[in-house]
Amino acid sequence: MISTELSTQLSQLFGEKVETLAPGSWQVDTPEFRLLVLLSDDQSWLRILIAIAPAQEAQPFIEQLMEDNFDVTQETRYALQQDVLWGVYQHSCAGLNSEDFVSAVQRLLHLRQRGFSDCFSRLIEARVRQIVYAAKQQGQSLEATLQTLDRFYEEGLLGDMKASAEARGETLSAWRYPKYRTKVVGIAQSRTHWTRMD
Repeated sequence: MISTELSTQLSQLFGEKVETLAPGSWQVDTPEFRLLVLLSDDQSWLRILIAIAPAQEAQPFIEQLMEDNFDVTQETRYALQQDVLWGVYQHSCAGLNSEDFVSAVQRLLHLRQRGFSDCFSRLIEARVRQIVYAAKQQGQSLEATLQTLDRFYEEGLLGDMKASAEARGETLSAWRYPKYRTKVVGIAQSRTHWTRMD
């Protein structure tokens, strides 16, 4: 793809929201996101960027984000630069076609929309596994372990401290939901190794 084709594709996707910053550089700025499309100086490489969150907010989830780079993000990647977590797509212009370009833009928008929700869930699951493992090592009963998990949620140790009382209540209800309790019981009863109970 060449510069004029990129400009046309962006106009088809975003209409008048596309702004040309300089030759080979475009920006799509909306209330929901800011997307940058940049060509290298020799116009042989394309880079598409979307800001996802401040790097400080992403820090607790770095391990999960790197796992996503390997398993989930497909042709896009997470990257840190200038204290921002970005969704990034890079490709040679010579081998890029319109379908791949549109797919990459859609994938980046999906990463932005998704935020940290999946990462947060996996981080909490890992913490729960650590708590259950420690409880097993100490010979704690299943009921005592579940009470500990409930207390940690009530105190905000396994959830968002900024969550409203209603949101914390919903989280505690989810912990008490039989399907999840069964999952924790399965983890607690495992003797030699931890397996995902999906």
